[in-house]
Amino acid sequence: MLSNIPYLVVVALMVIGLYIILFKRNLIKLAMGITLLETGVNLFLITLAYRHGEVLHAPVFTSMILRNDTTFSLPTPHALTLTSIVIGVATTALLLTFFMQLYRKFKVSTTDDLRRLRG
Repeated sequence: MLSNIPYLVVVALMVIGLYIILFKRNLIKLAMGITLLETGVNLFLITLAYRHGEVLHAPVFTSMILRNDTTFSLPTPHALTLTSIVIGVATTALLLTFFMQLYRKFKVSTTDDLRRLRG
């Protein structure tokens, strides 16, 4: 049961992020929901990288080799997750900058206000 905890946290983060994206109107909360969804996906990729007892190429061992423990971590998902984190930070910064400019120029803070601007 303890090995399933990261997957439960992934599901919780993704469900909370989707709930915020779908049902909240505030633009800052929308950015927070997108960030939570990205975090859930990143945690899922990291969780999938750990293997126990399999023989794969280029593993990075997480415990001492002398103990005959074959738990290791694949480096490729970690590199992809690091790239995803950098892209997520840039996306969040762009969203927040966009929302700040909308608020400064048009006093828009919700999606309903944004729809009123359009029409």
